[in-house]
Amino acid sequence: MQKTFNASDNYQHTMEAIGYVTRQKATQQDYDRIGFMSGLEVHQQLKTKHKLFCKCPAGIYQKPEEYDAEVIRHMRPTLSELGEYDGTALMEFKTRKKIVYHLANETACTYEVDDTPPFHIDREALEIAIKISLLSKLNIVGEVHITRKQYLDGSIPTGFQRTGIIGVEGEIYLKHKKIRLIQLSLEEDSCREVSDIGHTRVYRTDRLGMPLIETVTYPDCLNPDEVREACDYIRFLNRSTGLVRTGMGAGRQDVNVSCRGGSRVEIKGVAHTKWIPDLTHNESFRQWALLAIRDELKKRIKDTGKWKMSHLELKGKNIPDHERFQNSHLKDQKLMAVNLPGFGGLMSHFTQPGKIFADEIKDRLMVIACLIPPFMMHSEELEPSLHADQWASISKQLKGGDQDAQLLFWGPEEDIATALETIDERCRMAIEGIPNETRKSFADGTTIFERVLPGADRMYPDTDTAPLPLANDYIEKLKEELPTEVIDRYHQLQKWNIPEDTYTYIFSRNLFPLVRRLIEELGIDPVFAGTFIGHTFKFIEGHYTRAAEFNTNMIFGMFKYLLDKGIAMEVAEYMLPHIYEHPKMDFDSVLDSISFKKISEADILSMIPFFKNKFAETARQHTPENEKNWIMGELRKKAVGNIALRKLAATLNS
Repeated sequence: MQKTFNASDNYQHTMEAIGYVTRQKATQQDYDRIGFMSGLEVHQQLKTKHKLFCKCPAGIYQKPEEYDAEVIRHMRPTLSELGEYDGTALMEFKTRKKIVYHLANETACTYEVDDTPPFHIDREALEIAIKISLLSKLNIVGEVHITRKQYLDGSIPTGFQRTGIIGVEGEIYLKHKKIRLIQLSLEEDSCREVSDIGHTRVYRTDRLGMPLIETVTYPDCLNPDEVREACDYIRFLNRSTGLVRTGMGAGRQDVNVSCRGGSRVEIKGVAHTKWIPDLTHNESFRQWALLAIRDELKKRIKDTGKWKMSHLELKGKNIPDHERFQNSHLKDQKLMAVNLPGFGGLMSHFTQPGKIFADEIKDRLMVIACLIPPFMMHSEELEPSLHADQWASISKQLKGGDQDAQLLFWGPEEDIATALETIDERCRMAIEGIPNETRKSFADGTTIFERVLPGADRMYPDTDTAPLPLANDYIEKLKEELPTEVIDRYHQLQKWNIPEDTYTYIFSRNLFPLVRRLIEELGIDPVFAGTFIGHTFKFIEGHYTRAAEFNTNMIFGMFKYLLDKGIAMEVAEYMLPHIYEHPKMDFDSVLDSISFKKISEADILSMIPFFKNKFAETARQHTPENEKNWIMGELRKKAVGNIALRKLAATLNS
């Protein structure tokens, strides 16, 4: 590789070569060109009293330091009936992780650690899952069969999750298309991760076993915005029942993405639906870039089966002159140099915004070999750590060729073999194409490797749980209790002419029933009701501290009080922050706290001539619009609650 090579220029060149465009500039033609395809697995906790297969309470959470017992386990792969090892199990075994579980007596029992067989399935959770399946137009199964789904990352102490399919083959309707649903399953939630440092991963078991539904779609989404719209719809549908938990972590989604010629890659645990468009956009182009790298490698490497990297340990005078490699920093660690034949110019190949192929190797070293950053340098860094002549010296020691790339990594001696195996494995994967894997998401739209994607044979029957028949009359009874569908609610908001920028908030908080009550029971103007909930209440929720006793029924009670008292609706904007923070205050006291005084409409309108004269005497620019705005500002405090502001404005206009 020539000394004049510039990694930053190569990053830019390869980004342009694969046709990467930002999401803001991307069109449907861009997604069609690369064959964008995506589906969803949307998880939602259910609002039940107990966990799914035991009698422990659901919805009680501990702080990291609040636990009564500690269980430690290690991952060990075993042969299947076919004499094969699961790839995920092998990967986790390589990490040599010590898995630590913190248990609290209040929220866990012997079932959580697999010392007790499962109790009967929680009927409350089953009923909620059936209702949501019916809303999703799914066909309800005749019997619920519980199976065990392997969970090999340690997040479930048993190594498997009990799950049962409730409905199959349904559909949801977005604004412009239909999305097919594969199934809805009822399952138990996993542990919450406390930390993952080096070879130790710590979990809390308070969330473990809580009832959870998983809605799985077909890969019908053909652009990133459709993926978000579909996810929002499913989450809004779940919340429309009022039977699911809300808040951080209660709803999570895994997003499956591929491009033409690519593989299914699962972006795991996306916390916010607003992240989905950037994540899916960048993942599809990451795969497109990896395919370009594969094609280039196959041109360079004639016999891919004979591809072999080389490595050596750097000692003494062969250690590069860099502060990172001073004796104090390399204490109890080995410094390894690796030569990657044919990878010259590809280590700095664009993969994601701000990321290159070398990051694919680095991420796997961090996860599988458990190396703690910083632990790696390479010959094509965007911001070079070593001079070109130092890399030339390293290449010479490794007997590298012109088309080769080199990297350095360092770590404890016991992790070196795993690290070398990991580098070799990822480079061989690059020659083949795109590895199936799960990836962790970040708010900036990028992802990093998390683990190998589990195989298709990860599920098997649970012999501890008998099949549960679902009678037709039981299903028919549950149908009678369903809320209106989300798409029908969407169309109703449109008929009421409520601004569309309120819809997401109204649906995400399941506030449509409140809006409808304000309109239909109190006769409040639909546009006012919708914007008050979707704009005013949203602002208050984001800027004030909610008291535990506050609930949205108080908003209905506030408006009924104003109507009964003959007070104009606009005063609600000033009352609600006080009610939100002090819900035990009665409405009369709230009016006193905002210094509201009852004044007749006639008295307010009689002040207009006075303010007209005052404006004429003091204003610098005498225009009708300025006069109206100034008088409205002067009268607003007295007018709010006593006369509709629209009526006051109309009087000024006349």
